[in-house]
Amino acid sequence: MREESRLTVVGIGADGWTGLTPAARDAVRRADVVLGAQRQLKSLPEDLRTQAWPSPLLPALDEILAGQTGRVCVLASGDPFLSGIATTLRDRGYALDVLPAVSSATLARARLGWSFEETEVVTVVGRAVHRVARALAPNRKVLVLGGSAPELRELLNARGYGDSALTALENLGAADEQIADGWVHDPGPLTVFAVLCHGPGLPLTGLPDDAFEHDGQLTKRDLRASALARLAPNPGELLWDVGAGAGSIGIEWSRAHPLNRAIAIERDPARAERVQRNANALGVPELQVVTGPAPEALARLPRPDAVFVGGGLTVPGVLDHCVETDARIVAHGVTLEAEQILAAAYARYGGELQRISVEHAKPLGGFTGWTPSRAVTQWSWK
Repeated sequence: MREESRLTVVGIGADGWTGLTPAARDAVRRADVVLGAQRQLKSLPEDLRTQAWPSPLLPALDEILAGQTGRVCVLASGDPFLSGIATTLRDRGYALDVLPAVSSATLARARLGWSFEETEVVTVVGRAVHRVARALAPNRKVLVLGGSAPELRELLNARGYGDSALTALENLGAADEQIADGWVHDPGPLTVFAVLCHGPGLPLTGLPDDAFEHDGQLTKRDLRASALARLAPNPGELLWDVGAGAGSIGIEWSRAHPLNRAIAIERDPARAERVQRNANALGVPELQVVTGPAPEALARLPRPDAVFVGGGLTVPGVLDHCVETDARIVAHGVTLEAEQILAAAYARYGGELQRISVEHAKPLGGFTGWTPSRAVTQWSWK
């Protein structure tokens, strides 16, 4: 049996002390100090020793906990592992006992009659509201935790979802709980936003080329599909998108699963800024953009699970550095010089080498003819 920790995280709802289970109340009372937000601490019995978190919290978190002796209880809103402090504490190496309460997302689904399977929950607590864009799809049911009504309205309008059915669920579980359709007013901070999506469909992968802002430096959809099939994204993996151009590979990799991570490396500052705009617009604002030339810019990056080289292939050392990571690799070349590098890599390491040529039907006089795109040589290896 696991040894009891001196640090206990207790989930507390908007109904405060009265809503806690007997076990949760006992954990709070046995603590030598209770840490939490001021609004949470106000609902506790007055005889408890409490300390409110500062704002911002993270820079002072470790120092505060190090200064405590005996049993420490930390209050969290609802489920401490749903956009809560329990995840932060765990990732910092603290041993925890966790007593969750019903999460605001669960309460919202109960009020709306939305099942777990049909609902996507997106948290923007301490994160960019652009994350919501990834979840938007016709008839999709989305709950948004955190953020504000104005910024969420702005995003929905920008993505063509301004006609979605909107509900604000404020102070769920409390005596002053309010549920309002249409967001006629800007609700308070303890609000879950519900979106029944109505707007244009956009696939998670296989995005049309015009979904990206670009200057011509873009891995087109058919080639992108081939590259991603060989990069083979798995949940939680990290991709390097080297010579990112418009960032299409890293963005689609990130859209494939919410846990996927990508770093786009682009030497041109204007293109690097464009990559970030595309990432925001397509719902993956956490995509990291590194501005600088490869291979120098690769030296201090965390080791990837997969690497795509779309630009800079002929720069000495770029492909060698990528191979040394022992990651899955896909590289594209369109020049004879790039083809020679890929042929040499294929001869040395094996893998798969192919030329891909795509032709599109376009008007030709009064008829229709085939217009070829530039052929691309693709080397993949794992």
